[in-house]
Amino acid sequence: MKQITDQILMIRPASFRMNEETAVNNFFQKSTEELHATTNKKAQAEFDAFVEKLRNAGVEVHVVEDDPKLNTPDALFPNNWISFHENGNVALYPMFAENRRRERREEVFLALEKKGFEFNQIFDYTEAEDDGVFLEGTGSLILDRTNRKAYCALSPRADEDLLIEFCEDFEYMPVIFTANQDVNGKRLPIYHTNVMMCVGEEFAVICSATIDDAKERKNVLQHLKDDGKEIIDITEAQMQNFAGNMLQVKSAKSDATFLVMSKSARNALTQHQISQIEKYTQILSADLSCIETNGGGSARCMMAEIFTPMKA
Repeated sequence: MKQITDQILMIRPASFRMNEETAVNNFFQKSTEELHATTNKKAQAEFDAFVEKLRNAGVEVHVVEDDPKLNTPDALFPNNWISFHENGNVALYPMFAENRRRERREEVFLALEKKGFEFNQIFDYTEAEDDGVFLEGTGSLILDRTNRKAYCALSPRADEDLLIEFCEDFEYMPVIFTANQDVNGKRLPIYHTNVMMCVGEEFAVICSATIDDAKERKNVLQHLKDDGKEIIDITEAQMQNFAGNMLQVKSAKSDATFLVMSKSARNALTQHQISQIEKYTQILSADLSCIETNGGGSARCMMAEIFTPMKA
């Protein structure tokens, strides 16, 4: 099984703004006084420049336009509602915010099918929304596809039973823990695992300090070590700058691989951490400051990896 891909789905925003429905437990979002139209315009400019950087690096980016009629402020984070797998199977995930559920659109499948991707079975977990149970895709799940492990920090958006169901369906071993962050002097759950860790082919970036339980922390780090990953540990302050929200991808045109992150994430890293990363892969960063401030998500959240096979 491949850990990284050269095919990425991205959704160009049409109604981007701070999402009031997700702000209740996404402590990375910040309120700004800007008009929504201004925020959306800035986000579109950041999105377009980011796509161009990825394409210039040889990554195949499949852009689908968001539908403005749906009023979906977080549509540019598609990795939360869908994941694509090498055998052609697809997972559809239950979303915490009601206005995010409208992001699941048949048009996205049709656009990818037109490009020649062939889908097999769809595992639809979305009925769990009726019971107030959620698992937000590769926001909640950090998949080590090669070693078949699914790392998951439990939170209001990541349910343990649903995680285990996913792992049974897709043949992963769950590695379960709780990760917290400081919010006004309290330790509260981090909303998505992918802001505190990222697993590449030969390394893992992780903010181990967020795993308050020593046994759980030791277990997570041991799994990564057992699988031969070099651990690049980041601080909570670096995590607040989205230094955990990264994704390794590869070029479709060469052997080059890239760890994709935002400018704020790259600027937060120390020279030593940059050297650790660059032993294995190149760094590709883009300015996503408007998207990060209002959306509380960064580079990794914007990319849904496509491992789906093409039609023969």
